[in-house]
Amino acid sequence: MINKLVENIKKTGAPIVVGLDPMMKFIPEFITKKAFAEYGETLEGAAEAIWQYNKGIVDAIYDLVPAVKPQIAMYEQFGIPGLVAFDKTVKYCKEKGLIVIGDIKRGDIGSTSAAYATGHLGKVQVGSKSYYGFDEDFATVNPYLGSDGVKPFIDVCREEKKGIFVLVKTSNPSSGEFQDRIIDGAPLYEWVGHQVDEWGKELMGDSYSYVGAVVGATYPEMGRVLRDIMPKAYILVPGYGAQGGKGKDLVHFFNKDGLGAIVNSSRGIIAAYQNDLYKDRFAPENYADASRAAVLDMKADIASALA
Repeated sequence: MINKLVENIKKTGAPIVVGLDPMMKFIPEFITKKAFAEYGETLEGAAEAIWQYNKGIVDAIYDLVPAVKPQIAMYEQFGIPGLVAFDKTVKYCKEKGLIVIGDIKRGDIGSTSAAYATGHLGKVQVGSKSYYGFDEDFATVNPYLGSDGVKPFIDVCREEKKGIFVLVKTSNPSSGEFQDRIIDGAPLYEWVGHQVDEWGKELMGDSYSYVGAVVGATYPEMGRVLRDIMPKAYILVPGYGAQGGKGKDLVHFFNKDGLGAIVNSSRGIIAAYQNDLYKDRFAPENYADASRAAVLDMKADIASALA
């Protein structure tokens, strides 16, 4: 799957992943009114609104970007109906030819991590048959429990030719409370980066590993160090746009071949019609067109920075 991701990035010329992180406050009223008219102000109604909102965005941007990244928590808050919307979103994105990165941030003791890996990337055995669960192409993984929590994902990735992105240096302001702690002369995030590099050597694609890393755009100098530590890891870069990251901050995340990183923007794209940059040009009914415009602007910003 890492080979397909690289191929999609080359084809679109856009090292961009759109975070499908819906919240009710982002969804235009015309969508919620229709969903509530059919299902009432219920969890089912909210899930239907989310699904229709996502579908409109995907239809508007699928030809521009290589991948999407639905954040499962935004669906889980609506219970089982929300997970149904998550599943429908994953399936629809794959039908459109998009790589799907499940932003699940899982990682637990061995048997539990194996179940997470099976549910999101692999097949579960039911009697004599086996079935895919959510069937994303990649998943984000929390390495805090060490190899016990990561190796089950690597095992499933090897079997299914899928991939993971391991949290190394996250974009949130408090990430340094733990991640920047000095351990034996180096910050913890560097130790995690070295381990990601080691895990990645076990599972290589044509030019990059199936084991990637998450490194926030809000820490560009740390990105420079981690790029050197993990030369074969694809780096998923959150924190662009709404969290403050700009195209100029991203240069060090890429390799000299112009590859090696994919940059995420979530609400900066999916809620673009609410942004001052776009709301005068796009009415709520044209929210998906605003998302397309935001993708094009982000693509130009990154290309300019990498030129």
